[in-house]
Amino acid sequence: MRNIGLKQAGARAIPLLVLAVAGFTLAGCGGGSMFGSGGSISNATSAVGDRFGQLFGSNSQKPGEAPPAAQDGDLTCPSVSIRPGASTYAVAAPGKQAVGNDLRYQATITRTARDCNLNAGQITVRIGIQGRVIVGPSGAPVSVDVPLRVAVVQEGVNPKTIATKVFQTTVQIGGETSVPFSLVGEDLVYPAPTAAVGDTYVFYIGFDPQALKPEPRATGRKKR
Repeated sequence: MRNIGLKQAGARAIPLLVLAVAGFTLAGCGGGSMFGSGGSISNATSAVGDRFGQLFGSNSQKPGEAPPAAQDGDLTCPSVSIRPGASTYAVAAPGKQAVGNDLRYQATITRTARDCNLNAGQITVRIGIQGRVIVGPSGAPVSVDVPLRVAVVQEGVNPKTIATKVFQTTVQIGGETSVPFSLVGEDLVYPAPTAAVGDTYVFYIGFDPQALKPEPRATGRKKR
């Protein structure tokens, strides 16, 4: 197996969403570390950051940061970009819109990384995703499921999806108002591209709420 190298991904410039809800104060949003500071949130953040660092090194990229330069002799491991329109995941109270006082919680992506391995003409990818769930005025449940989709896309005049996979993580809220999460998606496999088109490949990451919905049951034909 040939390791393509660990080159953490910097997503294209997409601003992080800041909640501005009247009368709603977010805890743990101060400076000092990637996820803020204060109390148990800091301890949880350290654990998440340590796990992420062990898997992907210390140079993972935030959205908007440029990825590190490729090393000589390394094959290209596609860059990571957050898919437009799927950079946040907002959930409302039942029958409501996810805005203002009806917002239950919202998840955002704060950091990404990737690792590629080439073996027998196939590339196996690990995608690292860090993010944060912020509780809204309507209040979140004890735990929330966060669905994320990773797609390998060949960019061009007619973009082509090469492979796609959904990953899901459960975030324990535990009465906090701002909780970090970390996910490592593994076993995403796609055919190694030729050198002529390799640079056109991109890993797109985004939230996919549809992935949480159960698939419709197959209906059989009624016998006459």
